Amino acid sequence: MLTTGCVALACLSFLLGHAFARRRQAPPRRTDAATFATLHVAAMAAPALRAGLDRDSAGKAVRHLHTLLGTRAVALTSADAVLAVEGPGAGRVLGHATAALAAGRAQVFPDEPYAAVVVPLTVDGTVVGTLAAFDDEVSAALVRTVTEVAGWVSGQLELAELAASRQRAMEAEMRALRAQISPHFVYNALTTIASFVRTNPRRARELLLDFADFSRYALRRAHDFTTLADELTCVDRYLLLERARFGDKLRFSMQVAPEVLPVPVPFLCLQPLVENAIKHGMRGRGGPGEVRVVVRDAGPEAHITVEDDGAGMDPECARRMLDEDPAREGSGIGLANVDLRMRQIYGDGYGLVVETALGAGTKVRLRVPKSLSVVE
Repeated sequence: MLTTGCVALACLSFLLGHAFARRRQAPPRRTDAATFATLHVAAMAAPALRAGLDRDSAGKAVRHLHTLLGTRAVALTSADAVLAVEGPGAGRVLGHATAALAAGRAQVFPDEPYAAVVVPLTVDGTVVGTLAAFDDEVSAALVRTVTEVAGWVSGQLELAELAASRQRAMEAEMRALRAQISPHFVYNALTTIASFVRTNPRRARELLLDFADFSRYALRRAHDFTTLADELTCVDRYLLLERARFGDKLRFSMQVAPEVLPVPVPFLCLQPLVENAIKHGMRGRGGPGEVRVVVRDAGPEAHITVEDDGAGMDPECARRMLDEDPAREGSGIGLANVDLRMRQIYGDGYGLVVETALGAGTKVRLRVPKSLSVVE
């Protein structure tokens, strides 16, 4: 995708640099300056286009596209409406756009007083609108230039759609993660609290408040990030409820470097790891089990480990667990969800690392950059 975009931008700079030089009658030695000016204007238009195609983004981008093309007027349309027009001389914008959309390719309209070149804009093969340029006359060079600019605009709109798709996917994964928490943990927690209502009402009241705090955090309308301090508070509430359920059979410890508490982390990235450690660490045990959470300061990163001393598993089983579809129910959904989100946010090098073997317990490690600029 990046390679294709670079090639398209190189072609754009060549064509438009040539057009700038020709239109301004610049001597050959000034071609580089014209190309630089073209790329600068394109860079000014890109942020608006990467927000998608609507009236607001079109209104911001069309000014720069007008400068880029140097024609009397430029217009952007959706499939059924005129979104923005810049410059005097725009003729029947919507009528021309409709004709170009129906044809599915660039169209030339020799209207009076100004002619028009209208090119469809596409996103992933679907026509979403048009770019129209109006000038005194239409030449082959102008048609080529408008077509190239329309291709570049389409590329920016595709990047906008990719970003929107990524956000929708992350939201879907968050809903799947919440769905995993709700049916399994809520039932066990409420059953445990109910068991204390008659025998120890004060204890039941404390646990109910812990459950309320955990639920308020886990089920809120989440942002992409929270702080490590808030994540650890969520984990602490979860562990208190699980300790009430298992009693002395569950031991847990936390060791946290205070300086990393303000570090931003993806929402609900730790609790699923602790839940997995308890689920697998306590399974089939006759005696007590231990879960350890360690958070260390590692320069530009925070390093987090969640470890249990349970039965462990075959490493191949752990690999399959991480490869599970996060949207599918199953024992591995929590780990798979966290692993996928970490890779999406920070890159493939920041996925979960699972160290395990039969009879040796399980350790899950993750790294969190203190700043996104570390991985950009």
